Amino acid sequence: MQSISSITAPSAKAHTAGLHCTPPAPSKEAASLFRAADEEIIQRFPKMHSFIVARQDAVLTERYYNGFESNDLHDLRSATKSILSLLLGVASYRGDLPQLDEPIAAHLRKYADRTLDPLWEQLTLRHLLTMTSGFHWKTGVKMGEALIHRLHQSRNWTKYIMHLPIEQHKIGTFQYCSVDSHLLSVLLTEWTGLSAAEYAGKYLFGPLGIENVSWSASPEGHSMGHIGLHLTARDMAKIGLLCLQGGVWEHERLLSAEWLTRSMTPLAPESPGYGRYGYHWWTTKANGIPFAYAHGHGGQQINVIPSLDAVVVFTAASDLNRWKNPRPLLEKFIMPALKHS
Repeated sequence: MQSISSITAPSAKAHTAGLHCTPPAPSKEAASLFRAADEEIIQRFPKMHSFIVARQDAVLTERYYNGFESNDLHDLRSATKSILSLLLGVASYRGDLPQLDEPIAAHLRKYADRTLDPLWEQLTLRHLLTMTSGFHWKTGVKMGEALIHRLHQSRNWTKYIMHLPIEQHKIGTFQYCSVDSHLLSVLLTEWTGLSAAEYAGKYLFGPLGIENVSWSASPEGHSMGHIGLHLTARDMAKIGLLCLQGGVWEHERLLSAEWLTRSMTPLAPESPGYGRYGYHWWTTKANGIPFAYAHGHGGQQINVIPSLDAVVVFTAASDLNRWKNPRPLLEKFIMPALKHS
C-alpha cells in the first residue's frame, strides 16, 4: 500500500489566511500553457464554471466562465464527501471521535423503529470512512447509485439507512456507497451535539476564513454527508492548500498530518476512470505524477498534487447527465505548466 506522498507540515511561508492574486510572474512556458488551458476550456468544456491553480498562498491562474464570478457558490456534489472526511479528521484531532474500530450501532440504534440486523454490531467508523460497510447497494462503473433516489425520497434518511440489509460477505470490501457518508454526518452530530455544518463553521471553515457557504440538510435535519455542500472556488482552493500543508493553517493545526496521509493513501482496488479510494478521497496518477482529489458529479474537483506543491480546482454545471472530466486539462496543460513555474 503506497501513499501518494508524504504530507507534512509546511514552512512558515506556506501558512496563510487567504489567497493572493499577485504571485511571481510565471515563466513564458507556464504562462503559455495556462492560456492554452483557458482556451481549451472555452472551446471544449462549455459547462465549466471556474478554474484555479494555487501554490502556497498565491493564485497562479484564476478563470471564471458562463457568467460566474469569484463570490459565487458552486455545488460540490460528491466532493462534499472529501470535505466531510477532513471534518472528521478535525474531530479526531480535537478528541471528539471514538476509536476507528469501535462499533457504531449503539450510537445509531435510536433511529431504527425495529430490531437491528445483528451484523450492525460488526460495523465501525473505519468501515464507513473506507466505504466497506457491506450495505446492500447498487453502484455502476461510473459511480452512479441506483438506490440513491429512494434515499432522497424517504422522509427520514437515517431510518432508511438503518433498515438497509447488510451482506456479511461484503463487509470489508469497497463499494462506493453514499449512505456510508451520510451516516458519518449523523455520527458526528451524535458525538459532538453539532451538525456537520455547525462543526465545520467552528473548527474548519472558521479558521480558514470561509464565510460564504451553504450546506443542505436531510429531512430530519442532519447535514447531508454525501452531497449538499456549496463553496466558492477560492474556498475550495483553501481547503486543498490546507491538505497540502499537512493540516496547518496560519500557524494553527486543524487536523493531523497522519489523518490526511491516511485519507490520501489508496486503500481500495482500482475503480477505472477514478483511481483508488482512501478516507473519502480518490487517489490516482496523471503523467506519472500521483495526486489525491475530491470529486463531484459534473466535474467538481479539488486536486492536491504534493510533488508539484499545487492545488487545482475545477467547478462546472452539476445538474446534467453527460459531462466531461477535466483531468485531460491537468495532463495536457496544467501539470506541464507547474513544472515550468
